[in-house]
Amino acid sequence: MKDQFYNYIQELQDTITSKLEAIDGKATFQQDLWDRPEGGGGRTRVIENGNVFEKGGVNISAVHGKLPDTMQKLFGVKEADFFACGLSLVIHPKNPFVPTVHANWRYFEMYDNDGKIINQWFGGGQDLTPYYLFEEDAKHFHQVCKTACDKHNPEFYPNFKQRCDDYFWNTHRNEARGLGGLFFDYCKPSNDMSMQNWYDFVTEVGNSFLEAYTPIVEKRKDIAYTPAHRNWQEIRRGRYVEFNLVHDKGTLFGLKTNGRIESILMSLPPHVQWVYNHHPEAGSEEEKLINVLQKPIDWV
Repeated sequence: MKDQFYNYIQELQDTITSKLEAIDGKATFQQDLWDRPEGGGGRTRVIENGNVFEKGGVNISAVHGKLPDTMQKLFGVKEADFFACGLSLVIHPKNPFVPTVHANWRYFEMYDNDGKIINQWFGGGQDLTPYYLFEEDAKHFHQVCKTACDKHNPEFYPNFKQRCDDYFWNTHRNEARGLGGLFFDYCKPSNDMSMQNWYDFVTEVGNSFLEAYTPIVEKRKDIAYTPAHRNWQEIRRGRYVEFNLVHDKGTLFGLKTNGRIESILMSLPPHVQWVYNHHPEAGSEEEKLINVLQKPIDWV
């Protein structure tokens, strides 16, 4: 399974980066191959200062070795070996009317002293973080997510949407990071789902990503914007940074397993602001977004 999934994310990385380069028309992804001293490595691809994308990363990694003490405590196990691979992406467009997007699909195995698998699971998801609200964009993104889920189980979309709404919640701000999408984790074998079934589902979602996101980019990337729009975008990016550094499990896992810092923190935008006690003007488009982030919405 680990070989099957790692081959998949290698191909998916190629597909996604090629499509985003074609949309941008100027910048290309710069590739950085790296090794992890404890075992494994990755292929980081970053795009910067493009016509459309100000900064973005589409990274894959496959790491293995002894499970660190901090992760042993988290999983409630004694000394064990692990393998983890996944694709993680964050795209920060230049135009404030184009939303930021995040996605991640990953696989994890844990072994006993004899090298036997004692635990394995899939996780992942994709979510949208706009700076200005276009309801049709939110509906499109969620509809693509629902269509992918419904091919495997009609309960997946409502369940995994709820988990996404719960997970991407900035508790210290009491607001959502964005408009949600899907989030699933610890997807293990059961009477209903084999690991191959989970693989089929996760890859279905991964294959749906470009359909969910790129039509929105194409529709919004040429809208004229002002410095005021850009200012608001940078303020909202601050909330994105706060979530990633305070709450995000993937960031914390990477930092606690001696992950590659440049790859982990590629999710942070290049231009961001924290303005003291900032509140948008009453009745403005900016306030409209804030109001929507106060509670989850059923977009489809």
